[in-house]
Amino acid sequence: MPGFAHSSEADLAELLDAYGISWEYEPTTFVLDANERGQTTEAFTPDFFLPDYNAYLEVTTLRQPLVTRKNRKVRKLHEKHPDVRIKLLYRRDVETLGAKYGIADAA
Repeated sequence: MPGFAHSSEADLAELLDAYGISWEYEPTTFVLDANERGQTTEAFTPDFFLPDYNAYLEVTTLRQPLVTRKNRKVRKLHEKHPDVRIKLLYRRDVETLGAKYGIADAA
Protein backbone atom coordinates (compact mmCIF):
# COMPACT_ATOMS: atom_id res chain seq x y z
CA MET A 1 0.00 0.00 0.00
CA PRO A 2 1.24 3.49 -0.78
CA GLY A 3 1.70 6.10 1.93
CA PHE A 4 -1.70 7.76 1.87
CA ALA A 5 -2.04 11.43 2.84
CA HIS A 6 -5.20 10.77 4.87
CA SER A 7 -6.91 7.76 6.43
CA SER A 8 -9.99 8.27 4.25
CA GLU A 9 -7.80 7.53 1.20
CA ALA A 10 -6.66 4.26 2.79
CA ASP A 11 -10.28 3.42 3.58
CA LEU A 12 -11.32 4.03 -0.01
CA ALA A 13 -8.42 1.90 -1.28
CA GLU A 14 -9.58 -0.92 1.02
CA LEU A 15 -13.12 -0.60 -0.31
CA LEU A 16 -11.93 -0.64 -3.94
CA ASP A 17 -9.75 -3.70 -3.21
CA ALA A 18 -12.64 -5.51 -1.54
CA TYR A 19 -14.62 -5.23 -4.76
CA GLY A 20 -11.77 -6.01 -7.12
CA ILE A 21 -11.64 -2.52 -8.61
CA SER A 22 -8.19 -1.72 -10.00
CA TRP A 23 -6.75 1.61 -8.90
CA GLU A 24 -3.59 3.66 -9.02
CA TYR A 25 -2.66 6.18 -6.34
CA GLU A 26 -1.89 9.72 -7.54
CA PRO A 27 -0.55 8.70 -10.96
CA THR A 28 -1.27 11.93 -12.83
CA THR A 29 -0.74 15.61 -12.15
CA PHE A 30 -2.76 18.02 -14.26
CA VAL A 31 -1.54 21.55 -14.93
CA LEU A 32 -4.27 24.04 -14.07
CA ASP A 33 -2.32 27.28 -14.59
CA ALA A 34 1.06 28.32 -15.93
CA ASN A 35 2.92 31.61 -16.05
CA GLU A 36 4.05 33.40 -19.21
CA ARG A 37 7.22 31.26 -19.33
CA GLY A 38 5.15 28.08 -19.31
CA GLN A 39 6.09 27.16 -15.75
CA THR A 40 3.36 25.47 -13.74
CA THR A 41 1.85 27.77 -11.12
CA GLU A 42 -1.06 25.55 -10.12
CA ALA A 43 -1.55 21.82 -10.48
CA PHE A 44 -3.91 19.11 -9.28
CA THR A 45 -3.12 15.46 -8.55
CA PRO A 46 -6.31 13.44 -7.98
CA ASP A 47 -6.02 10.72 -5.33
CA PHE A 48 -7.02 7.70 -7.41
CA PHE A 49 -7.22 6.66 -11.05
CA LEU A 50 -9.53 3.77 -11.92
CA PRO A 51 -8.08 2.44 -15.19
CA ASP A 52 -11.04 0.13 -15.94
CA TYR A 53 -13.35 3.17 -15.84
CA ASN A 54 -10.93 5.80 -17.17
CA ALA A 55 -11.95 7.96 -14.21
CA TYR A 56 -10.35 9.72 -11.27
CA LEU A 57 -11.50 9.95 -7.65
CA GLU A 58 -10.57 12.67 -5.21
CA VAL A 59 -11.32 12.22 -1.51
CA THR A 60 -11.78 15.19 0.78
CA THR A 61 -12.31 15.52 4.51
CA LEU A 62 -15.14 17.45 6.11
CA ARG A 63 -12.90 20.46 6.85
CA GLN A 64 -14.55 23.30 4.94
CA PRO A 65 -11.35 25.06 3.75
CA LEU A 66 -10.16 21.82 2.12
CA VAL A 67 -13.59 21.12 0.61
CA THR A 68 -13.75 24.61 -0.89
CA ARG A 69 -10.22 24.36 -2.33
CA LYS A 70 -10.78 20.91 -3.80
CA ASN A 71 -14.14 21.89 -5.31
CA ARG A 72 -12.42 24.83 -7.00
CA LYS A 73 -9.63 22.60 -8.33
CA VAL A 74 -12.13 20.05 -9.67
CA ARG A 75 -14.06 22.84 -11.44
CA LYS A 76 -10.82 24.20 -12.89
CA LEU A 77 -9.79 20.70 -14.00
CA HIS A 78 -13.11 20.39 -15.87
CA GLU A 79 -12.48 23.76 -17.54
CA LYS A 80 -8.87 23.00 -18.57
CA HIS A 81 -9.29 19.28 -19.29
CA PRO A 82 -12.96 18.66 -20.19
CA ASP A 83 -12.20 15.10 -21.31
CA VAL A 84 -11.06 14.03 -17.82
CA ARG A 85 -13.66 12.19 -15.75
CA ILE A 86 -13.39 12.93 -12.02
CA LYS A 87 -15.62 12.46 -8.99
CA LEU A 88 -15.11 14.24 -5.68
CA LEU A 89 -15.97 12.00 -2.74
CA TYR A 90 -16.49 13.44 0.71
CA ARG A 91 -15.43 11.55 3.82
CA ARG A 92 -19.09 10.83 4.58
CA ASP A 93 -19.44 9.24 1.11
CA VAL A 94 -16.58 6.85 1.93
CA GLU A 95 -18.16 6.11 5.33
CA THR A 96 -21.56 5.45 3.72
CA LEU A 97 -20.07 3.16 1.08
CA GLY A 98 -18.07 1.29 3.71
CA ALA A 99 -21.16 0.75 5.87
CA LYS A 100 -23.31 -0.24 2.88
CA TYR A 101 -20.80 -2.76 1.60
CA GLY A 102 -19.62 -4.10 4.95
CA ILE A 103 -16.18 -2.52 5.26
CA ALA A 104 -16.28 -1.82 8.98
CA ASP A 105 -13.30 0.54 9.19
CA ALA A 106 -14.18 2.71 6.18
CA ALA A 107 -13.40 6.30 7.13
